[in-house]
Amino acid sequence: MFALKQRPATPDRDLIAAVIRGDEAAFGQLVERYKERVFRLLGRYCRDAVECEDLAQEVFLKVFRKLHTFKHDSQFFTWLYRVTVNAATDHISRASSRRLRLVEDTEIFERGDEGRESPTASLEKEEAGKVTREIVQQLPEKFRTILVLREFEGFSYTEIAEILEIQLGTVESRLFRARKRFRDALLREHPDMAPSPGAASPGGRR
Repeated sequence: MFALKQRPATPDRDLIAAVIRGDEAAFGQLVERYKERVFRLLGRYCRDAVECEDLAQEVFLKVFRKLHTFKHDSQFFTWLYRVTVNAATDHISRASSRRLRLVEDTEIFERGDEGRESPTASLEKEEAGKVTREIVQQLPEKFRTILVLREFEGFSYTEIAEILEIQLGTVESRLFRARKRFRDALLREHPDMAPSPGAASPGGRR
């Protein structure tokens, strides 16, 4: 039997042009293409699923209204993430109880021999994730956001600069300061969980 060729996906540029012409179905395709990424990013801030859903709807409504301002010299998904980050940070500033929290567990604190897991490893990971959330929650918003984009979403420095509309040098210095604040808080509040001085920091694309 011959394998059926998959129909190539419509480029973002063409979908955007169709939306601007009034094609609602094209916007539905954009939403379907990127909704999981938006939900995932908001989910790193938002503990409540209903609240996250409301924020996602707010994001896509803003995208629909502002799509005509998108400039094709940048990637659409970086522009979309910028809208998403702004929506999350605006919501934080409006919420007096600061209910939005980073909820993604991290492997920053994983230890032990590679390929082996001690009987208490799962408990250690759970505790590490809890500590991480608490510390990141305490950081000023600009440091929290840049840690989320770099350490959890895995964006490169260039992509973060595009998303936050800041210079590459600002990304580097802000991320350095964010990591230092994180380490200082970890040493101060949970010295037993802090990585050794020679331990490598989380990697990823630059």
